[in-house]
Parts: sequence; C-alpha cells; structure tokens
Amino acid sequence: MPTTKYIIELTEADRKYLTDIVKKGNSPARTIMRANILLASDRGNNKHMTVAEIASAFNTTPTTVHKVRTSYVNNGLEATINRKKRKTPPVPAKVTGDIEAHIVAMACGDPPEGYSRWSVRLIAEKCVELNYIDSISHMTVSRILKKTNLSLT
Repeated sequence: MPTTKYIIELTEADRKYLTDIVKKGNSPARTIMRANILLASDRGNNKHMTVAEIASAFNTTPTTVHKVRTSYVNNGLEATINRKKRKTPPVPAKVTGDIEAHIVAMACGDPPEGYSRWSVRLIAEKCVELNYIDSISHMTVSRILKKTNLSLT
C-alpha cells in the first residue's frame, strides 16, 4: 500500500467552513471542488477517501488532488481555497492620470485653427503630436472623456 505524504486532519472550524462553502454553492466552482477534496481527504472523517477515489468522485485528476492537499499542508486553508489576487496587473496601464488631465484640459480648451470643435480623433492625434503618449486610440480618449462626464458636442 502506498504511503500518504500529506495527512489531512481538519479542525472542527475548518470542517464547518468547508461544509458551508459546499452546501451554499455560491462560491466559484474551483473553490467548491477544493473544499470537497479537503473534506474527502480529512482523516477525522470516518469516510476519508484515497487520492484515486477522490479524483474519480469529483471528476478531476490525481495531480489536482495532490496539489490541493500539498497546498493545504504548506499554506493553510485560506491560501488553498481562495483565489490568489494579483499584486500588479499583467500589463501596466498606458494612460496615467497625468495624460488623462492633458486630454481633459485639451477637450475643455479652444480647438486648433481650422476646426470649429474638438473630436476624439483630433484629441488623440494632438496627444501623440505633443508627445504626451506614444500612441492612443480615439476610443480611449472617448472613454476618458465619458468617465469625466465631458462631451464634445
């Protein structure tokens, strides 16, 4: 018989927390599956299951079961169950508050010579021309102006 590297023994509070997650069913599917895996792995439960039985019962792979159990032992319940939040976005924002301020100021000011009013495309072109930003879409300019409740009409 293979040895079990990680023995899961849930406290009464952890068991209640995981049971609530499963019973309520309004958590993400990944969270519910992880809670089910931990509950099925619990040695305090008379009906604890093997890795293969858990994988079969919850329609997942043995690798997933091992990862959940390992994460619980190494990181605790909260890190295992809940999704890890990003510290920084995958792509930093191209438009900063300073650029937004330039766009709003430009929209509030007088249009260039030969134009009766500003258009979002004209503002985008002018921002690139004045080296505020390398490139900007007219739709981005539109979103910025909409966010500040400005309209160009």
